[in-house]
Amino acid sequence: MMNKENNQLSRKDWKLSKIFRYQLLAIVCCVLAIAFSVPAIAIPALQPISVNQLQPSELESIAFDAQIWGENGKSGDKQLLLKSIDNSLRYLNTSAAATAYSRYLVAGVTRDRVRRSLDRFRQLVVSSTTPAQLQESVKREFVFYKSTGKDGKGTVAFTGYFEPTYQASRTPNSEYRYPLYRVPSNLGSWRKPHPTRLDLEGADALQGSKGLLRGLELVWLRDRFQAFLVHVQGSAKLQLADGGVMTVGFAGKTSHSYTGVGRELVKDGKFTLEQLTLPKLTEYFTNFPADMDKYLPKNQSFVFFRDTNGSPATGSIGVPVTAERSIATDKALMPPGALALISTKLPYPSATGQLEQNAVNRYVLDQDTGGAIKGAGRVDVFMGTGDLAGDRAGYINSTGELYYPLLK
Repeated sequence: MMNKENNQLSRKDWKLSKIFRYQLLAIVCCVLAIAFSVPAIAIPALQPISVNQLQPSELESIAFDAQIWGENGKSGDKQLLLKSIDNSLRYLNTSAAATAYSRYLVAGVTRDRVRRSLDRFRQLVVSSTTPAQLQESVKREFVFYKSTGKDGKGTVAFTGYFEPTYQASRTPNSEYRYPLYRVPSNLGSWRKPHPTRLDLEGADALQGSKGLLRGLELVWLRDRFQAFLVHVQGSAKLQLADGGVMTVGFAGKTSHSYTGVGRELVKDGKFTLEQLTLPKLTEYFTNFPADMDKYLPKNQSFVFFRDTNGSPATGSIGVPVTAERSIATDKALMPPGALALISTKLPYPSATGQLEQNAVNRYVLDQDTGGAIKGAGRVDVFMGTGDLAGDRAGYINSTGELYYPLLK
C-alpha cells in the first residue's frame, strides 16, 4: 500500500514538475522575446520645439540668413534660393512625393504641410527686404522641428559634396584608361551580397572588361582617383577629349554599404581626423599611387552611371541641386523636399585665396541623400560644380544643428 501511494505521489509530483518546467520555459521564452524580438520604441529623428525653448544662440541661427540679400559687399543669392524652393515644390506635387510621405513617420510632418510651408516661406522671401524682417515673420508663423542628431541632443555632423569637372574620353586609349559603367540590365537578378568593387574591377581598377562589366563602359577618365571620386559624388561634368562636354549621373549601385577611404587611412595612421580633407587625400594618392590598389577597394560599394545629356546635378528626389542651398540627409528619417535651416561652419576663400571656416545660418532644401549619409546626425551640403567647389566641399568637417521650419 505504501509503495503504491509513493508511486502515485511520485507520478503526481513528476506531472507537477513537468507542468512547472513548461511554465518556466514559457516565461523564459516570453522574456527572451521581449528582450530580443520586440523592437524598442524609436525616438523620432525630429522633435518639435517652440521658439521660447530655444537658447539665444539658437534663436540667432533660426532666421538670420544674410546671404539671401548679400553681405560684406557681396551680392545675395535670393534667386538661387527661390529656384531651389521651386524645384522642391515641383517634387512635392508628384506621385513619388505622395508615396514617400505616406510612409513618413514623424507626427505632424505631412506632404501637405511641407508644401504649404514652402509656399508661404517663398512669399516671405520675396516680400521681405531685410534679414530681420524675414526673421520676425518666420518666428511668428512657423514652428521648428529639430533633428535629434547623432547624440540625441541635436549635434549634427556636416560634410560637403560637389559635382566634379574632369577630363574624359568616349573611347579608351593609353591616356584614358579608367571607365565609368552603365547599370547592368540584369542587376536585379544578381545574387546578394553583390560582388565587391574588388570583384568587379580588380585591385587596379582595370579588370572590369574581363567580367560582369564587359561592354558596359560609358566613358573613360585618365585619372584613377578622379574616377573613384565620381563614384563618391554620384555625378560629374566631363570635358571630353574631342572638345565636347558630357554629364553623368547616378543610375544604380550594388548592395554594399559605402566605406569612407579617408577613414581607413586615418585608421592606419596616415592622417589624423582633423587633417582629413579631399585636397589631402588627392595629394596623398598623387604621392603614393600604388596605395590606391590597397585603399580604394575598401569601399566595396560600386556605382553605375548614365549620360544625363547636359542636365545639372540632380538629387535623389529627381530635381536639380543648388550650390549651398541643397542638402543630402537620410531619407528614411528626414522629410524629402522640405525647407530646412542649418547652423554650422562652411569654408569660404579669404582675400588671400585661402579657405577659412565661417559660421553660417542658411535656409536649404532637403533634396538628396547619399550612401554615407545615415542617421539623424549627418548632413551633406552641396557646394556646386568644379575645382573650387571640390576644394570647399573637401574642407567641410564640422558640427552644428539642423532644423525644419513648418507652418504652425
